[in-house]
Amino acid sequence: QGLYSSVVCPGLVMSNMTYRILPVFLWKLLMPIMWLVSESPAWFWAVTHSTAGRTSLCCSSQVWVFKQKPEYLDSLVKYHSCTSGLGRCYVEARKMDVDEDTAEKFYQKLLELEEQ
Repeated sequence: QGLYSSVVCPGLVMSNMTYRILPVFLWKLLMPIMWLVSESPAWFWAVTHSTAGRTSLCCSSQVWVFKQKPEYLDSLVKYHSCTSGLGRCYVEARKMDVDEDTAEKFYQKLLELEEQ
């Protein structure tokens, strides 16, 4: 039917949705650490550190996937937003631990439900 689905990970993005994951008091303890990570020079952190608080680095995987021809993307891969040790943004494809037979059975069941 020409519909495609891709799984992407934007990195760590602080938003109002993020605050629902943990109790507020834990976020108050974690925020200084998150700020420190987000404001430190990129070369200071590991090659694939999260993009916490850096809106200019966030969501590069979504933009990259959007610009691709969907029929060429691997549906069993999760695309991650990453940053190199020198601050260069890139997208890394990581194979998901998904059983292809189970995924196909699930897809067929969805098609059956759609017909009903």
